[in-house]
Amino acid sequence: MPILQLKLSGTADTARASAVAATLSALSARILRKDPALTSVAVDFLDPALWFVGGRSLAEAGLASFWLDIAVVDGTNTKDEKATYLAAVFAAMGDLLGPLHPESYILVREVKADAYGYGGRTQESRYVEKTLRAA
Repeated sequence: MPILQLKLSGTADTARASAVAATLSALSARILRKDPALTSVAVDFLDPALWFVGGRSLAEAGLASFWLDIAVVDGTNTKDEKATYLAAVFAAMGDLLGPLHPESYILVREVKADAYGYGGRTQESRYVEKTLRAA
């Protein structure tokens, strides 16, 4: 895990979405220690003329933007890891999208292990199972 939900300014572009997803998966693995085989990235595109910051559209500003929401299990990452991740993601997105509006957002959403999971199982149940196998 985790799941990353991403909104990008611009027209739908499969190649760009693929490059961004690969970059975010790699950063999530390297900095947040998330298994890339279990990392999911959902990408949506939004017309820059319909994305407003301070009452001005991105199209008017001539800038790109993104909104990343990544869900991870509470307590699995340190404050320093999260800060490093935010900085690395912002820099990488600038490289991939071009000049970014500074009001481009990243949220590392920490959720309880007993309220989060995939495949019909919570992360808490996976943790307990792994702990019992190791004992």
